Amino acid sequence: MNEKFTVLLSSTPRGARLARLLTERQLAEWKRESAEAEHVVAELAANAVRHGRVRGRDFRLTLTLDPAHTLRIEVADARPDRIPRVRVADGEGGRGLLIVAAYADRWGVTSGDATVPHKTVWAELGAPEPELA
Repeated sequence: MNEKFTVLLSSTPRGARLARLLTERQLAEWKRESAEAEHVVAELAANAVRHGRVRGRDFRLTLTLDPAHTLRIEVADARPDRIPRVRVADGEGGRGLLIVAAYADRWGVTSGDATVPHKTVWAELGAPEPELA
């Protein structure tokens, strides 16, 4: 059975920080602590706030841990027209998806339906085994 956590967060820098903190707590509850997963969430949430924000719309964070110990991170925002692409980092940024690609086993983007336009950027990572007491 999959373990699942989902939350709506404000499309603000505070919401992005909260996404990382909530991820840290949820992974600790599942006994699957992962600094890599926290970094991925931080980057995807920051991108949702910076590039996917629509005034009055939140972004959604979903964490799913499957029985094979794969952690799927999904961040959905309100801008389906702004598809993320890895680019060469410069002084202005461009490192976020490079970090995601480095930590994730795979990642991608899916589009939402026409009734509520959105996109979901997702990443999958192998979740560490819980430590035995």
